[in-house]
Amino acid sequence: MTIDWTCKSFSQLDTVELFSLMRARVDVFVVEQNCPYPELDDADINEHTQHILGYVDNELAVYARCLIKGNMVAIGRVLVVASQRGKGFAHTLMNQALHVCQESFPNRQVVLSAQTYLLDFYQQFGFVTQGEPYLEDGIEHQDMMLPMN
Repeated sequence: MTIDWTCKSFSQLDTVELFSLMRARVDVFVVEQNCPYPELDDADINEHTQHILGYVDNELAVYARCLIKGNMVAIGRVLVVASQRGKGFAHTLMNQALHVCQESFPNRQVVLSAQTYLLDFYQQFGFVTQGEPYLEDGIEHQDMMLPMN
């Protein structure tokens, strides 16, 4: 099964793409994780934010966004929709997100805020923990960074 990729800024998204990514994010981060919080934020509409959408059979399967955070670039909102889990798509998505960071934001430190149960997953890509774990919206997180070569 292959993933068809698209990467767009907010202004380039069509209404179906926008609806699909919003629904997926709310389904995962608000409903599944039982975490009521303002899931949509101003980072979504920033002209530099890149929305990475991966489709399987014309349905959104994976999503992430890359955005400028100070002098760094952050990968966030990483998700695989429930019906597509267990197929290795999370690894493919992270590789795609890292590629987008390198292409769109060259020579910037890549960082992310990981839910702590996913630390091993992100460490597979070379990310290392920074600081101490903290609670964000009731879920334990850990800052991570990818050392620059």
